[in-house]
Amino acid sequence: MASLQGPRAPLEFGGPLGAAALLLLLPATMFHLLLVARSGPARLLGPPPYLPGLEVLWSPRALLLLLTWLGLQAAFYLLPARKVAEGQELKDKSRLCYPINGFQALVLTALLVGLGVSVGLPLGALPEMLLPLAFAATITTFIFSFLLYMKAQVAPASALAPGGNSGNLIYDFFLGRELNPRICSFDFKYFCELRPGLIGWVFINLALLVQEAEQRGSPSLAMWLVNAFQLLYVGDALWHEEAILTTMDITHDGFGFMLAFGDLAWVPFTYSLQAQFLLYHPQPLGLPMAAVICLINAIGYYIFRGANSQKNTFRKNPSDPSVSGLETIPTATGRQLLVSGWWGVVRHPNYLGDLIMALAWSLPCGVSHLLPYFYVLYFTALLVHREARDERQCLQKYGRAWHEYCRRVPYRILPYIY
Repeated sequence: MASLQGPRAPLEFGGPLGAAALLLLLPATMFHLLLVARSGPARLLGPPPYLPGLEVLWSPRALLLLLTWLGLQAAFYLLPARKVAEGQELKDKSRLCYPINGFQALVLTALLVGLGVSVGLPLGALPEMLLPLAFAATITTFIFSFLLYMKAQVAPASALAPGGNSGNLIYDFFLGRELNPRICSFDFKYFCELRPGLIGWVFINLALLVQEAEQRGSPSLAMWLVNAFQLLYVGDALWHEEAILTTMDITHDGFGFMLAFGDLAWVPFTYSLQAQFLLYHPQPLGLPMAAVICLINAIGYYIFRGANSQKNTFRKNPSDPSVSGLETIPTATGRQLLVSGWWGVVRHPNYLGDLIMALAWSLPCGVSHLLPYFYVLYFTALLVHREARDERQCLQKYGRAWHEYCRRVPYRILPYIY
């Protein structure tokens, strides 16, 4: 079997011990953030105010709500799409097809939630259910990841991911064995990547805004900004959904606990941290400072969207007038590496835009607490790690051409610094 799969990829995340630690650390961190966000001191590095018992965490109602949410998003996934796109070529030379209807799912969800609120759906009660919902998502993710691991046992060698087949059960369970686990045309990894978690994130934010309005008469300016910035980000991701088909998550990583937990639990319950913080710790924000924060977010979004659009346009059609004049480096694979435009400034300009936006999302929370800046710290570590993985794969794929690109573009994310 190993000979059919080819050489195994080097172990990442500290190997089996690191994977085992992350299986515990990721859920523990998520629950820590949920608990301290609603506590008085709101200390990121301090202990949580209490350790909830099972009677607080377990709720059949929360589990039912979670499963209903997943079922709803799955139903939207199966609706006719405005476009069906082909993915990257696989080991067996085939290409999978993916429905491009994520933005459609966001709009339909908004219409359905709006209809529910109009007939009395208590959206403002959702923040009180975040702990049991997070617990239900965690349990569901462990079970789901186990089923994915078992499914991979009968998958052909050509369907396995490069990295999740070490032979160690814990490591492979964490990283994921199968690259594109599917039942018929339903692709589990692609579905989870942007749908339930990202859309859930913005509606958790909205519920927090509604509860703040119920408690204080109207939402604060800071809460409006956080909701608006993050809705823009999610809407952008879903509108440009096709672009994820060339990302590392889709083309390289198996679908195991790492991505499943990240998509279904970590994203909705930790990325909404700023809005959670503002509900329990309201912050004054004047119009001049709000304008500055809006400008920072706009700059970040401009870099992020400009870099991604330039890359995606070049991949689809190098003769497009918007990219045809850009300088490139030829590679042995036949592809070209952009060495001008956004990709001539730093090697990962989209990450730079991401980090600037992350800062803008936290600034409405003031500077009296470190907790709302957890996302900036975490996302910096995540992107630096991801950038290192990108570099290793590009070096392996492009060889001397990548060395030349790195010589021409020496900075990775931040010009003149890193």
